[in-house]
Amino acid sequence: QVMEGEPFHHFRHRGTRQRAPSRHWGWHMRLARDPQVLWFEQQTVKRRAKRGTGVVPTDPWFPKQWYMNNDVHPDLNILTAWSRGYTGLGVVLTVLDDGLEKDHPDLAANYDPLASYDFNSNDPDPQPRYGDGDKNWHGTRCAGEVAAVANNKICGAGVAYNAKIGGVRMLDGSIMDIVEAQALSLQPQHIHIYSASWGPEDDGRTVDGPGVLAAAAFHKGVSQGRGGLGSIFIWASGNGGTNYDNCNCDGYTNSIYTVSVGSVLGDGRRPRYSESCPAILTTTYSSRTTSKVQVVTTDLHHRCTDKHTGTSASAPLAAGMVALALEANPALTWRDLQHLIIRASKPAHLQAEDWAENGVGRRVSHYYGYGLLDAGLLVQAATTWARTRPQEKCSVQAVQVPRDIGSKLTISTDVSSCSQSIRSLEHVQVQLSLSYSRRGDLVVALSSPMGTTSTLVTVRPYDTSQEGYKDWTFMSTHFWDENPKGIWTLQLENRGDDTNTAPCPLLSPGQLSSFILHLHGTDEDMPARRSAATAKDECLRRDELGDCEDCGSSLYTHQGSCLSYCPPRYYGRARSATPRDTARVCASCHPSCYTCQGSSATNCTSCPSGHAFQDTTHTCQHP
Repeated sequence: QVMEGEPFHHFRHRGTRQRAPSRHWGWHMRLARDPQVLWFEQQTVKRRAKRGTGVVPTDPWFPKQWYMNNDVHPDLNILTAWSRGYTGLGVVLTVLDDGLEKDHPDLAANYDPLASYDFNSNDPDPQPRYGDGDKNWHGTRCAGEVAAVANNKICGAGVAYNAKIGGVRMLDGSIMDIVEAQALSLQPQHIHIYSASWGPEDDGRTVDGPGVLAAAAFHKGVSQGRGGLGSIFIWASGNGGTNYDNCNCDGYTNSIYTVSVGSVLGDGRRPRYSESCPAILTTTYSSRTTSKVQVVTTDLHHRCTDKHTGTSASAPLAAGMVALALEANPALTWRDLQHLIIRASKPAHLQAEDWAENGVGRRVSHYYGYGLLDAGLLVQAATTWARTRPQEKCSVQAVQVPRDIGSKLTISTDVSSCSQSIRSLEHVQVQLSLSYSRRGDLVVALSSPMGTTSTLVTVRPYDTSQEGYKDWTFMSTHFWDENPKGIWTLQLENRGDDTNTAPCPLLSPGQLSSFILHLHGTDEDMPARRSAATAKDECLRRDELGDCEDCGSSLYTHQGSCLSYCPPRYYGRARSATPRDTARVCASCHPSCYTCQGSSATNCTSCPSGHAFQDTTHTCQHP
């Protein structure tokens, strides 16, 4: 086979092994003797790395993005997902909030007008309203977390920095059911992911959820959005922790159609504002106590901030990670993503007293769901995921006649009728109607046949309502993948202060008039699928201490582990100069650099926080 490119010719020969590292002796001699051949050379494959396209972004504030730049251990493992080539390309997200500064220099290149609208003023422009103390910064900050442009010398980088981002202005005005429904159903064939950090008052006494229209929008979104794969709704779990609020009294975050995201501090402690409930699926970072730097993102008036915080900072980080997973596998359904998020969440160092192992061996907490979301695991699991079988639902009416609650009531129900259709559970819902003299005193818990107990609602001392629960639906994700077969037990108990008795001592403080158990799941044996966490060992050779010495030619050896990228302050190079040794290592940058392409002070590609990068000399200068 001859490939011509004047004045050279490239010959391929069947008998010569392609990529042969040594020359073919016979052909070499023949060509050397031929008087018509002026010059020849056997072509070998050479190792070449792209320059300037390192995994670590060169944005000036990236060194401050502690939750994704390896400053805390573990971080959200975004760099691993980026190193595999996933940056959100082709994915469209919108932030449902108080507007979006679409001309912000760190957002403009990713701004998508088709994913935007202003439902407060009924026009296509989501620009926030300025003045009035400039309080409409929330949407712009959330958007920057997801899709701030990378490597543009402005602010930091978004989790999915090549995704398209839109904004919906809806919270800066009267919020009605129809406004929520319009926002949730905006361009469902164009927008893939909706991120929201709002809901009913987090005052510890409200029980409220979507109205008729918003509820219909959620259902239509998952059944028809994204070409029938289902819109993805990412929701903040709530900031009512200081009011002892519980997110199961919020019908948005406890919907089976939303991914509810909890918060954790950088050191693994629970933020005082975070709410708990078993609807929370996963957790990301929200703030840090050990430094003044919180979440880095875009701010109003073309500025940057490093002070964004709260559960409303956690949800967009998760939305960006889901965008990376959708780029890795665009065919994922809304349910596939929830399965993957559970498998890619790890308890890690997250502190809580209530971590418990469920019936399929996964640890789960009412504060954090299945733990800290790991973007590397998420994209890895997404690439090989086989679609889940259709969603099955089975409902059991467990109370026929009203029952007095008293100080404690236990109800057991056999769901054997459901085991035909559901072998592995997904969401479990408990729909209750009850009266009670002081609603906030009631603790409601559900136990599965496999021995998992999920506290559906905790004591809410500020909830003094005498309304009880009217057809309210609680939800738990803690029974995920369990087999539902057997006896389920609901327990209602007065755990408030002892003064809560009925006006007349002979009367019960309340009655349970209805209890319906809704089981959702699939007929597949899901635990039989191999977990994403049990990935094969990528190390080829270990030393006597168990540290890796050789990660092969596609990964870097770094501090005894195999990485798909070199972290900040390191650069990738061949381990040795001998062509036979294909191993790669992460070597240290010069101490003055944050990222680099070599070991000297003139090889910098970006600088530590507060230092100025010199374009011409590739050096970092003290301010």
